[in-house]
Amino acid sequence: MSSSTDFRVFVEPQQGGTYADQLAVAQAAEELGYSAFFRSDHYLAMSGDGLPGPTDSWVTLAGIARETTSIRLGTMVTSATFRHPGPLAISVAQVDEMSGGRVEFGIGAGWFEAEHQAYAIPFPPLGERFDRLTEQLEIITGLWTTPQGGTFDYPGSHYTVVDSPGLPKPAQSPHPPVIIGGQGAKRTPRLAARFASEFNVPFVPLDTVRTQFERVAAAVADAGRPAESMTYSAAFVLCAGRDDAEVGRRAAAIGREVDELRSNSPTVGTPAEIADKLGPFTEAGVQRVYLQVLDMSDLAHVEFFAREVIPQLG
Repeated sequence: MSSSTDFRVFVEPQQGGTYADQLAVAQAAEELGYSAFFRSDHYLAMSGDGLPGPTDSWVTLAGIARETTSIRLGTMVTSATFRHPGPLAISVAQVDEMSGGRVEFGIGAGWFEAEHQAYAIPFPPLGERFDRLTEQLEIITGLWTTPQGGTFDYPGSHYTVVDSPGLPKPAQSPHPPVIIGGQGAKRTPRLAARFASEFNVPFVPLDTVRTQFERVAAAVADAGRPAESMTYSAAFVLCAGRDDAEVGRRAAAIGREVDELRSNSPTVGTPAEIADKLGPFTEAGVQRVYLQVLDMSDLAHVEFFAREVIPQLG
């Protein structure tokens, strides 16, 4: 696999996927040379019956960490509403150690109210969710970077840490890469500039990509960081095929219309079509692409993109 753009595989197991399904995709992605396997952090299907039911993101990644050797592993993205920051810092550090330092930590404020109601998770208003996300980032990175033998304290509005040893430490130093994303105009770019090494925009059109990357780049400059210290990424649904018939079959398998997919995602169509449509996105600054694979049973799809599409993008 060779391309100046970095490609990663991204799945949505809450829509229906076992641990074994996810492992098969991760191992195929590793063998095919994708740089990472990511999964969503959700507890409720957005459509369909979601059978057999959700799997926990960090439990799943821990298992996959022990059954892979080189591919990077992460969340797109963990919801700050789901876990207390201390236990989350421990879980992510542990999976980082279990994987030999291959974890990437995507985190967001949380947005899907129905899953909170379905699994007894408090869902505060947006402003408070963002405040909690900010405190979680301060606490988690603070715990990870506290020198061994030292202690960490944090007097927050929503979370307070007293005399923590900040253990365990993740395998990566100073800590796993942090990924922040979204379309917020002010707080999101500032938060990314402060904490993240990667900024992601999921499922948005080209003009939105440009606008948001410009905002983040300005925030990175304002924070006194080198411009190249931030990686810019995007996520798109994948629906590729040799011809229109194969593209149509794959669209039908995920319950989508081809025309709708083609209008919403540059990674839909034949290899030549995808190469043409991705060009403007890479020109707009997209360095890394997360391919949303919605049919985890179709490993040939993941292979087709690696073998037939990526070589056209070199």
